[in-house]
Amino acid sequence: MKIETTRFGRIHLDASQMIRMPEGMPGFVDSKRFVIIQNKENSPFFWYQSLDDPDLAFVITDPNQFVPDYQPDFKQHLQNISWVDLNESFKEIACYVVVNIPKGAPEKMTGNFLGPLVMDLSSRVAVQLVIPDNNYSLKTRLLSQPSSQQVTSQG
Repeated sequence: MKIETTRFGRIHLDASQMIRMPEGMPGFVDSKRFVIIQNKENSPFFWYQSLDDPDLAFVITDPNQFVPDYQPDFKQHLQNISWVDLNESFKEIACYVVVNIPKGAPEKMTGNFLGPLVMDLSSRVAVQLVIPDNNYSLKTRLLSQPSSQQVTSQG
């Protein structure tokens, strides 16, 4: 399968690499197919490239690379989604957070720990959850974390 992207040009991928998001991402509901592209070898960052919109790509990372104790109860939140059948899917879960890197200030990068991307590795289906009851924020700092590992949102 070949796709055109703004950021990467034409890329070739196997259909098995595609990730389906039945609901899309909040604000981007028309993009329902994505692929994860490695940023650089040994980098903790990846690109979450839309296959439906060549201009749409998010930087993502494994939250546990930066906040090792980040362990929300995904199953509790997944059971509230009408199309998710926990008996059939979301048994082998991968979690990512969307990263925001301010222009010219990568040391101030943050991750959206309130809205993790949760993916079932076997079915390659994903959803962006909203987990308002955790101890993290929409803008959790990824570098220079305080010892409590908790950062509050700053406007």
